[in-house]
Formats: sequence, structure tokens, C-alpha cells
Amino acid sequence: MNAQTAPKHAAAPQTPSLPHAKPEQIGLSTARLQRMSDAFKREVDKGTLPGATVLVARRGQIGWFDAIGRQAPILSAPMAQDSIFRIFSMTKPIVSIGVMMLIEDGHFLLSDPVAKFIPEFGGQKVGVEHNGQLELVPLKRQMTVQDLLRHTSGITYDHTGNGLVQQLYQQSRLRSRKITNAEHAVMVASMPLICQPGAEWNYSRSTDILGRIIEVISGKSLGAFLTERILAPLQMAETAFHTAEENAGRLAEAFPTDPWNGDKVQLFNMLEKPVMESGGGGLVSTTMDYARFSQMLLNGGTLDGVRIVSRKTLELMASDHLAPSVKVNSPLMPAGHGFGLGFAVRTHDGMAPFPGSRGNFFWSGMAGTFFWIDPKEDLFAVFMMQGPGQREYIRTMLRNLVYAAVE
Repeated sequence: MNAQTAPKHAAAPQTPSLPHAKPEQIGLSTARLQRMSDAFKREVDKGTLPGATVLVARRGQIGWFDAIGRQAPILSAPMAQDSIFRIFSMTKPIVSIGVMMLIEDGHFLLSDPVAKFIPEFGGQKVGVEHNGQLELVPLKRQMTVQDLLRHTSGITYDHTGNGLVQQLYQQSRLRSRKITNAEHAVMVASMPLICQPGAEWNYSRSTDILGRIIEVISGKSLGAFLTERILAPLQMAETAFHTAEENAGRLAEAFPTDPWNGDKVQLFNMLEKPVMESGGGGLVSTTMDYARFSQMLLNGGTLDGVRIVSRKTLELMASDHLAPSVKVNSPLMPAGHGFGLGFAVRTHDGMAPFPGSRGNFFWSGMAGTFFWIDPKEDLFAVFMMQGPGQREYIRTMLRNLVYAAVE
């Protein structure tokens, strides 16, 4: 099923499409793209994922947009091009762009300390484990905005390990959707850091703190700022921190239990308006909305005559910001990659166990959503599913399948 034949919901808000082309007109193979869709259909048939959407664009035009399987496991409705997904950490690149817009406006510098905007961060210490106890040691330097963007802040996540600092996170209310961004930031500031700022790459709640900095600087809620400065200008009409009740029939859902390990899968309710607008993982969106964001990135910061950020700012964001001295020990960072300001960045042609181009930048979401930008091939892909346990396998599979179709 290509872009012309996928089902549409008549009641969907009108997010404008991007231009379409036959795959061969933009250097893609129809037969190989069909093999890609067939591969995902096999995963649906095996019961690995309920359904998915996949969009591949090149040279400014969509060559393939398919909706595969079912929207939700317990319902018969087919997956649709305008199904709505929790994009979780694919929120991070959008918020990171928002931070860089404020830097372009002259409000602050990448090198500014976080405590300049949220004073509670001025009193933080680093938690060092000794014989099962936490020893609190002073900071060697203050955490900066750049540290937050590249995840070298020393902040962590409660689910990326079980060290003593992470146990403090697990025992707190940090996961609550009923606290404000301000309350969340103060709570994070009250916790010890997992390492000295700048010493290690640790995937973390750093982007949630960036969301709070946006609120402090702009005087608006994070959602209002993102809508005004990014989502509305890009006509991303269906990207927000929740969706309306009338869209209840369009929500993509995961299996209640993971098909591989039997774990219970619990994802947030997309119809419920949260108090906390999580800059690290709170947005819901559609495939076309995120495709518009991706095309803006591939275009160097502009779409349909609207400039979001400058070309040079985006170049900075999509460059590796990890010095050789930064310790990286995470399955989230593939071999041959570094991290920029909001995106992972491919630094080597080889090393990674999947194809791509040096200079690719990308990120993904905990429930299985994924996108990447390939400036060298003038290509991007957006993939949406709600299958947390299958996300790493499917991401690699997707890269293999898309690059197999590049002529």
C-alpha cells in the first residue's frame, strides 16, 4: 500500500501533506519498498506488533507511506496514516529545537549554567557509591545548558539502571504526570547527580529540565511555547501533550502484555491532559506531523517558506558534541555514533551493525517510534508503532529495509 491507497479518516484535522512522488522518480525502488512493508506485515502476522506506519521521503517528496496491521490489538480498526501515537522521547528533538530558537533570540548561551534559570541546581552534589552507601561530593564545575542538550549533565533516568542515585529517582514522584514542570525540576535538583557534569553520557531527564528553562525564559507553558514557535508554523496540527476525546477512535495502542517476554505494558492515556508537560517524553503525534518536522530538519531548518532555526544552528545540533574523554556505556548509543544537541549522530561509515551515512542524525521513542535524517542521501524516514519491547529490533530492521531500497 503506497501513499495513494492507505485508508483515511474523514474527521481528521487537516495537517497538510508533503509532496508525493513515485519511488523511482526520487531514487527509490518500489519493489524493495514493498518488500519492506511485507516484512512488517510478517511481524504483524507473527503477533510481534499490532500495527505500524512507515514513511520514506527523498529529495523533498514522499515515496512511500504505508499503514500496516491494526491500530490496537483488541480492536479490528486497521492502522491508518493518521493514527495517533505516543512519541515519548521523540519529544526531545522538538524541545531541543525550541531551546536553540531561544539561543538564536539572544536569551542565553549554551555555556550558561542551569542554575542561572533554576537556582535549585546551584546546590547539587554528585553521589558516589562506596560500600553500598552514597557519598556526596562537590561539583567540579556547574552543569550547563549544553550538558542538558547532549545528556552529559549528570542527571539520570530511574529506568536506565539500579544504582543508588537511580533508586532515589525510583522512590520519588518524578514519574507523576500530576506535578508541574517547575515542581519536577526542583525535585530533580534535590537529587544527587550520577556523575560529574561533562564526564559521562547518561540518557536522562535533562530534556525535561530544558522544557522548564523554556518556560522560565518565555513566561509561557512549554506546550504553549512549542505550539506558537514550532508546531503551528510547521502546521503540525495534531502534535500536543494530549489529544481530544473525539480522537479516541484514532489512538494506536500496544499489546497489554509484551509478546516476547510476557511483561505487562502500561502506557499513558493520550486523552488525559497532564499537569506536567514532559519535554523529555510527553508529546503525542501523527506520522505526517513528524514527517513535516523531519523535512524541516532535512531542509536545514525551513519548510514551506517558514524558517524555524538557521542552517548553521542546525549544523551545530547535528554535530557530535561528545569529547573523547566522555565515558559512554549505554545500549542506546550504537557503535560508530556520538551525540549532538538533541540527536544521536553517526560519526563513522562502519562500526554500527546497520547501514546509513556519516552525518545521519536521529532519535526514537520508548514505545517504538523512530525517525532519522540522512542529509547525504537527501532522505528521511518516520516509523510509528506502539511496541516497547520490540523497538530496538525493529529500528535496525527498518534501517536495513529502507537503505535496501535506495538506488
